Formats: sequence, C-alpha cells, structure tokens
Amino acid sequence: MLLLWMWTIAASAVAAPAPRTEGQRLRAAQAPNVVLVASDAFDGRLTFHPGSQVVKLPFINFMRTHGTSFLNAYTNSPICCPSRAAMWSGLFTHLTQSWNNFKGLDPNYTTWMDVMEKHGYRTQKFGKLDYTSGHHSVSNRVEAWTRDVAFALRQEGRPTAELVPSQHEVRVMAKDWKNVDAAVAWLRTQGVNQTEPFVLYLGLNLPHPYPSPSSGENFGSSTFRTSLYWLEKVSHDVVTVPKWLPLSEMHPVDYYSSYTKNCTGTFTDKEIKNIRAFYYAMCAEADAMLGQIILALRQLDLLQKTIVIYTSDHGELAMEHRQFYKMSMYEASAHVPLLLMGPGIKANLQVPSVVSLVDIYPTMLDIAGIPVPQNLSGYSLLPLSSEVVKNEHQLTDFHPPWILSEYHGCNANASTYMLRTSQWKYIAYSDGASVLPQLFDVSSDPDELTNMATKFPEIAYSLDQKLRSIINYPKVSAAVHQYNKEQFITWKRSVGQNYSNVIANLRWHRDWLKDPRKYESAIGRWLKAHTTPEAVRRK
Repeated sequence: MLLLWMWTIAASAVAAPAPRTEGQRLRAAQAPNVVLVASDAFDGRLTFHPGSQVVKLPFINFMRTHGTSFLNAYTNSPICCPSRAAMWSGLFTHLTQSWNNFKGLDPNYTTWMDVMEKHGYRTQKFGKLDYTSGHHSVSNRVEAWTRDVAFALRQEGRPTAELVPSQHEVRVMAKDWKNVDAAVAWLRTQGVNQTEPFVLYLGLNLPHPYPSPSSGENFGSSTFRTSLYWLEKVSHDVVTVPKWLPLSEMHPVDYYSSYTKNCTGTFTDKEIKNIRAFYYAMCAEADAMLGQIILALRQLDLLQKTIVIYTSDHGELAMEHRQFYKMSMYEASAHVPLLLMGPGIKANLQVPSVVSLVDIYPTMLDIAGIPVPQNLSGYSLLPLSSEVVKNEHQLTDFHPPWILSEYHGCNANASTYMLRTSQWKYIAYSDGASVLPQLFDVSSDPDELTNMATKFPEIAYSLDQKLRSIINYPKVSAAVHQYNKEQFITWKRSVGQNYSNVIANLRWHRDWLKDPRKYESAIGRWLKAHTTPEAVRRK
C-alpha cells in the first residue's frame, strides 16, 4: 500500500500539462489596463488564513474578496535581482544566468512591458525595478563570489527592531511613499485620459528590512523599523516565536546562512517577537501603499477597467529557522503573495495550484491578447483565475503541478534548487552528492522542521529525477562556481595593491580583521582548487 501511495505521489509530480494555447483576449471590448504592484520581501502566507490573522491588511483582503488569490505562489529565486529577472523575463534563473544581485538581465533585454508597449499599451514604471546587472554593493558581490571558500564570516548586523521617534508616523518609508504619490499622480493626470490601455508598474522597498548604519562603515540591512501607528495593526497575541532546531542539528547550508546573517547567538523570546511584530507592521504599511493605488483607480472610475496584480519578489524569514532576510527555500523566504483582481478575473477564488513569478510574463501578454511565446518558462494564470476551470482536476490542464526555484547568491554556500509540488518540497544542493538533500511534507509539517529525505528515499529519488529533467543542476552549479571564480579574479585585479585593505573592510570586517591572513589564505587555496563545488563546511 505504501509503495502504491508513493507511486501516486511521484506520478503527480511528473504529470505533464496540456499544450499551451496562445494568448486569449478577455471578453471586454477593449483590452483592460493593468497595474502591477510588487513589494520586496512580503511573506505570501500573510495573504490567506491563518497568516492573515496576525496583521490587518485591508487592501489585500479587498483584492482577495474581489479577485483571485494564489495560495501557493513562489519566487523563482529568493533574492531581489534574480527573482525580478525571472518575473520580467518569464524565464528560469539558470536560463538568464541571473546568478546574484550583481548578475541579472541585460539592460536591453525585452521584457513583457516592452512587448505590451510594442502592441499599443502606454507603459509607465515607478519605484524599485532591480532586475538588471551591475547594481548592489561590492560587499554583496564579493560575498556571493566567495561563498565556496572554506570559511564563514558574519556579513550582517544582528537583526533588531527600531521604533521611529515620531510614534504615530504614517509615512515611515518615505522613499516608497514618494513613488506611490508619483504613481497616483500619473493615474490622475495621464492614466485617466488615455485612449489606449495602459500598464503601470509600482515597485516597493517595503517590507524589506532597513539599512543598519549602527553596524559600522560597511553595513547591511538588518533593522525592522516602524511606528506605533502600524504596530497597532498587528495582533500581538498571535505573534509566535518560531521553533528552532538546535545548531548541531541544522542542515549545513542552513547553519552557514544563519551564521553569516549573524543569527547563531542568543535571542530572547521578546527580541524575536518584536522583530516579527515590527515586520508585520511594515507589511501593513506596504498594504496601505497598495491601497492608495486601488483607491485612486476607484475614484477615477478605472477600477472596473483595470486588472490589478499584487506580488513580491520573495518573502522574509523574520527569525524563522534562526534567520532573517531571504536566500532560503523555506516557506517564509520563498512563498510570495500573488493576487489578481479586475475584469474577467473570478471574485473570491482561492487557487491551490503551485505557481511562480515566471508566470507573470505570459499572464501579462494573455491579458493584452498578445500571443504568448512558446519558449517561456511560465504559464498564463488567466485560465486559473477565470470561469474556465470548473474543478480542481482541471488545474493541471493549464499549469504543470510543480514549480522550480533556484538560488546561487550570498549567505548560502551551495547552489540550491527547490522542486515544489502540491504536497512535497524537495531541495537539492550543489552537485546532488556532496550536500544532503531535504524533503518536506509541507501539508503535515508547515514549520519544515522534519527532513524526510531518508525516511522516504523513493519519493526523494523520484522528485530528484523530475528536477534533473527540468534542470541539469550539477552542471549549473559547476557553471556558477566557475563564474564566481572568474568574477572574483577580475575584481581582485581591478583593486590592485589595495586588495588586502578593500576586502578586509567589507561587511564582514568585524570577523575578517581578527585574522586577515587566515582568510586571505583560504581565498588563495580556493582560487587554486579545481572548479567542482567544494563540499559544504561549517566554520
């Protein structure tokens, strides 16, 4: 019986979807407007029960009531630039080689917005984009390039919560509010007067943690900052302290992540709950920004003519698994919000299918009635969010029953690959042999504390075979490893004789300066080694 059950699970993981159709025109006489609001670091689990009970998100709730929410939406890479590159290109991370926050799309890459503009849409962008190459700090780049080096150095300040001086301040994230105001002004002065449909994009920084200048000259972003106004939106009695595995029982990649994020020390329950409550309050502020767009559309009589999409590039661990930030395949990091609302979108519909951000590209073209290229990694979400689907058995006719996510950046010392199906989450690392995989039954273990890879080896093997049919991940890992070396060597040459001083004073300076010769020697040995990814080591 057990073997039959495992065969059924494996078969569902490898089932192929029906052939994709070309873009479908909505029934409206004119193609609708589209507004896409994308947050940074918003945990998708907060958009439905029970996560929705922890903080008041009235405008996300409005979208959920009047539109379709995807209960299992995921990032294709849990870090800013690679994730956004997938969303704007419609291609998996390894296909665009968007390896880290420095390596994204070429600035001239044709995005879905470019295609829509070519087909008559008026286009406008405000706020955070972050999907092209060449950005982010030197520290961020060097940390990603040297992740295979046999050392672990703290790269971040200790995560902390900070209350703004003006306790009832509403506009805490001033930069985001400025972009929101600009987007609303554009709708009022230009969007409302358009004779052709428009597509408006608004990128938010919230609820990403704030920079932490108190950590020194070179600092990361480990501050969860908000005001009492937003904290009042949080149901503090349901803010939990997540369960942690003992350090000795953590997966080696998780340990490296926790250490480099400065999270292996002692935290009180009060500290943890404060960080989480402040994060949820930051989510409430992001929801209010979304609300300004929805209210403007309603006031201008555009809401019924506009499809509104809300999502995020990745989530936020907020001290789950002894980590903050993202860079992990755990639910808090990889699960993103995805809600659609507007003409042709079914109201109050919750879709359980696993979907991901590469689906945004074909969805945008489908909304506009533009034929969808067959070489994309994603699938249009319109069939899943309309009356087309009559029952759950039809879901796999429109989208494969799996999604792929991969990670190659800093704070994880092995390339990481996730295959997510309806029940299982399989995570493979590096070459598939040097680092043990993880297997979680997310339905029965939502906290992802029990790795079942050794308990159910047949399921792990089946999912690994499916993963390898999608991506030759050992080959990709080797390519990333070689890329990291080449980029580091080029950078090292560019700083010349100042190399020792520059590398010692990056974000890891507090640890590096304790024994700079030791760490320079470790890098030297790494540069001389062959290109096969090294086994993951702890400090």
